[in-house]
Amino acid sequence: MSRERNLPKQAVQNALTEALLKGYERYRRMQSLEGSNFPEDYFNNFKVELDLEAEGFRVLATKTVVEAASQPDQEVAFNTKPAAAVGLGDTVVVDVTPDQGEFGRLAALQTKQVLTQKLQEQQCQLIKEQFLELRGTVVQARVIRIERKATIVGVSSGAGKPEVEAELPNYEKLLQDNYSTDAKLKVYLKKVYETPRQGPQLRVSRATTGLVAGILTGIVPEIQQETIQIIAVVRDATPESPLVVSRSKIAVDTQQPDLDPVAVCVGENGARLQAVVSELRGEKVDIIRWSDDPATYIARALYPAQVEKVLLVDPETLVAEVFLPADQLPLALGPDEQNLRLAARLTGWQIELKT
Repeated sequence: MSRERNLPKQAVQNALTEALLKGYERYRRMQSLEGSNFPEDYFNNFKVELDLEAEGFRVLATKTVVEAASQPDQEVAFNTKPAAAVGLGDTVVVDVTPDQGEFGRLAALQTKQVLTQKLQEQQCQLIKEQFLELRGTVVQARVIRIERKATIVGVSSGAGKPEVEAELPNYEKLLQDNYSTDAKLKVYLKKVYETPRQGPQLRVSRATTGLVAGILTGIVPEIQQETIQIIAVVRDATPESPLVVSRSKIAVDTQQPDLDPVAVCVGENGARLQAVVSELRGEKVDIIRWSDDPATYIARALYPAQVEKVLLVDPETLVAEVFLPADQLPLALGPDEQNLRLAARLTGWQIELKT
C-alpha cells in the first residue's frame, strides 16, 4: 500500500490501526443488545497494535479493576485480575482480540471502508503539502493513460520526488498535442483539491494563459529577475475552426530605458521565442511591448499588421478606429478574425478597422 499510493509506511500503519479499531467497534456493536446506543467515547480505552513480523494485530483494552464488573469493556473484576500486584482502582491492559472467525463480514467490510477513507485522507494531505505552493506554476508532466473525459498525467513536486497523478480534462487540452503514453509536456497546475475525492487530487491545464506566461518566464531569466515584466497575456488555445492555429499575444515592459524587452524575450535569432512555440507544439506567439498610451498599445497589439493611425473615438466606452493600408487588413484580422479579437482582449478596447 505504501508503494502503490506513494505514502510513508508509518502513514499506512496509522490508517490501518484506525481502520481495525473501527472494525472492532462494529464487531462489538453487533454483539451487544444495546447496539448503537454506545456513547461516543465508549471505545476511547481501546487501541490496536500491529505486529508487522507476524502479519497480525491485537486489540487491547485498558480496564479498571473493580469489585464486580458492570461494564465489561471498561472494567475487570478484582478476582479475575491478570496480575497479583494489581489492586482495586488500578488499570490493566487486557487483550480482547476476537478470533478470526468471530470478527464477521460486516466488521471486516467496515475496516476496509475506513482504511480506504483514511488512506485517501493521508494521500490528500501529502499532496497538499507537496503541491499547494506550486499551484499557479508550470510543471513537467508525463502522460500515463487516456480516459474518456481526461488524460491522466504524472507530475512531480521536485527532483527525486515520486510522481503524483493529475487530471488534464479534455477541455484543457491543445488539439496539436501528442497524448501518447509516456509523452512529455509542460502543464499549468491549476487546482489542488484540499479534500479527498474520486480521481486525482490535482488538475492541470494546457489551454490556460498561465501556461504561456509560465513557459516564457522559465526561458527568459530577465523575467525571473523582474527586470522585465509580463503585463498581460491573451490566448485562443482552442479555435473553433480546425483550419485556425492557436495563438497567444503577450505584452511585456521594463523600467530600464536602455533595454528592449521584446528583443530580450524573442532572443538571439528568435531562439527564446522558438523554444516557447516548440513547447506549445507550434502555437503562434506574438510578443509586443506594452504602452500606457492606448493608441500606441492598440497599434502594437494588431501585430503583425502595420498600422497607419489609431483614432480614439470614445475613451469612455473604449472605442477606437484603426486606419491601415488595404493589404494589411488580412493581417490585422487574422484567420477567422482571430488576430483582431486577441488585440481587443489584450488592450480592452473595441477596435474598428478602416482602410
